[in-house]
Amino acid sequence: MAITFLFCIFLGRFFYIQLIWEDELHYLALDQWTREIPVNAGRGKIFDRNGELLAGNTPEYAVYARASAVENAEEGARFLSDALGEPYEEVLNKLTDRTRSEIVLARQTPKSVVEEIAKQEISGVYYARNDARVYPYGALASQLVGFTAFDRSGATGIEKYYDAYLAGEKGEILFETDLVGVDLEGATAAYLPATDGLNVRLTVDYRIQALAEEVMGRTYRECSALAARAIVLDPTDFSVLAMVNLPSYDLNDIPRNDLDTLNALSRNRLVSDVYEPGSTFKIVTAAADLEEYLKGNPNALSDRHVFPSARTRVVDGTTIRCWSDHKNGKHANQTLAEALNNSCNPCFVDIALSLGKETFYDYLAAFRFGRATGIDFSGEAIGMLLPEATLRDCDFARVGFGQSIAVTPLQLACAAASAVNGGKYYRPRLVEEIFSNDGSVREKFKPALLGETVSKEASALLSSMLEGVVRDGSGKKAYIEGYRVAGKTGTAQKYENGQIAQGKYVSSFVGYFPADAPEYLALVIVDEPQGSYYGSTVAAPCAREIFEGIIKIMDIKPEVGV
Repeated sequence: MAITFLFCIFLGRFFYIQLIWEDELHYLALDQWTREIPVNAGRGKIFDRNGELLAGNTPEYAVYARASAVENAEEGARFLSDALGEPYEEVLNKLTDRTRSEIVLARQTPKSVVEEIAKQEISGVYYARNDARVYPYGALASQLVGFTAFDRSGATGIEKYYDAYLAGEKGEILFETDLVGVDLEGATAAYLPATDGLNVRLTVDYRIQALAEEVMGRTYRECSALAARAIVLDPTDFSVLAMVNLPSYDLNDIPRNDLDTLNALSRNRLVSDVYEPGSTFKIVTAAADLEEYLKGNPNALSDRHVFPSARTRVVDGTTIRCWSDHKNGKHANQTLAEALNNSCNPCFVDIALSLGKETFYDYLAAFRFGRATGIDFSGEAIGMLLPEATLRDCDFARVGFGQSIAVTPLQLACAAASAVNGGKYYRPRLVEEIFSNDGSVREKFKPALLGETVSKEASALLSSMLEGVVRDGSGKKAYIEGYRVAGKTGTAQKYENGQIAQGKYVSSFVGYFPADAPEYLALVIVDEPQGSYYGSTVAAPCAREIFEGIIKIMDIKPEVGV
C-alpha cells in the first residue's frame, strides 16, 4: 500500500512537471541559456485633424552592457567613457558589476556614436534603438498632447490616455550563451520583431490652436493675469478644436527636475479644475426657464415676462445684490432678453426660485453638472454641486446666476453648446481616429449623443436673445460686422478660505457663431486680470479675435444684411 501511495505521488509530480509546469520551465531554461537585446517598437505619432504632426520620433539608441560577457573591462571603459561622455570610473563600475545580468550605460545616444562603438566590437556591450520623442510645435497644446516618461510610456495628456495604442509591442533578439552569459561560438540569433505603435489623429486643428494661443497669450501678458484659458468646440458634435492653458511650457524642454513646476504647467485645467462660472451660467438658467415655459409649466417665466425694477432680492433674510447699480434706468422693468443684455442677477434669482429646486436640478443633471462629461482625457473633475436636499434657498438663488456652484470650463462649454445647438448633448472628444503607418484606420471615434437638454424651439429662442447680448448688450466687444455672433459675458469674484478675495476676479465670455446654426463655440477665461476685470472688456474681445481668425482660416464669407 505504501509503495503504491509513493508511486502515485511520483506519477502526479511527473504529470505536473511534464504538462502543467512545462511552459514555465521552458521559459526559465531559455532565459538561462540566452541573452536578449531589446528591439523597441516605434511609438505611434500624434497628428492634428489635418494631418499636421504634433508628436513624432527621432532616432536615438540605448547602450547596454552584460558584465559577465565583458572580456577587457578597463580597455572598454576607456573607449566608452570618451564616446559617451561619462566618467571613466562610473563606466568601469558598470562593466564589472556582476550583481546584475544587464545594465544601461546610456539611454539617449546619437546614431553616429553608436556606429563608432559598434566598430570596436567590445564584448558584452550592445545597443538597441530607443527613439526620442519630439514635438515639432514645442509648447503648442502642450497640456493636451502631453509627454512621455523616460521609458517612452505616456505620462500625461493624449500620450497617456492613448498609450495602449501608441506604445506598440517590443521585440527582441535572442543569443545563445553559456551559464555566465558569454555568447556561444557559432550560435545563431533568433529575431522577434517589434510591432510599431498606432498613430492618433486628433479633432484639434493646429491652426485654430495656434491662433487661440496667440490671442490668449497677448491678453495674459497685457493684463498681467494669473492664467488665461480657452476652449474652442464644434457645437454640432462637441469635437474639441483647441484647448489653451497659459502659462505653458515647451514639450521639448520639460522641467523634469522641478516636479512642482512640471505638475502646475502640465495640468489641463480646462478639464481638471473647477471655478464659479458667474454670469456665463445664466445661459443654462435661461434655457431651463424657456423650455419649461414652452412645456406649459405655470411656474416658468415667459420670454415676455417683465421683471420688477429692483436691484436686490431678499431670500432667507439674505440680501442678494446685482453686480452693478445699473444706472440710467437699466434696473427698470425688463424682459428676459434685456436681463441677459444687462446681466441682471436679480432676474435670474427670480427664475431659479420660480422653477424650484427639483425642476432646476433636473436641468442641471441634463446638462451634466456634477458629473463627468466623458471626454477622452485623464483626470476629469466632476465639479461641485451642493445636494438638493441640503441647499438653502439663499444659496439656491445664487446658483441661478452662477454662484454657489463650481464647474469645469469644459462642462460649461459643453452645456452652452447644448443649449444653443438645438438641445443635443454629445460626449466631447479629442481623438477622431486611430490608424497604422500604412494609412488603414484601425478605430474610428464617431460623435456620441449622450442626451437632450432642451427643445429646438427653446434653443432657438435663447440663441436669438444671446445674439442680442453681443449686438446690444454686455457682449458688444465680441461683435463682428457681417457675422451673427452670440454669447454671454461673465465676471466672477474669487474666494479664498471661504471668503471673497478682494480685488480678485475671473473674467469670462462664452460665444459662438453663426447664431442661428452654431459651428464654432469659444469659452474664454482670464484669471485675475489686473486693471479692468469685466468679462465684457477683457474676455469678449479675445473671443472676437479668435472668431475673426477662424473666419480667415476657414474663408467664411459674411452674411448679407447682417
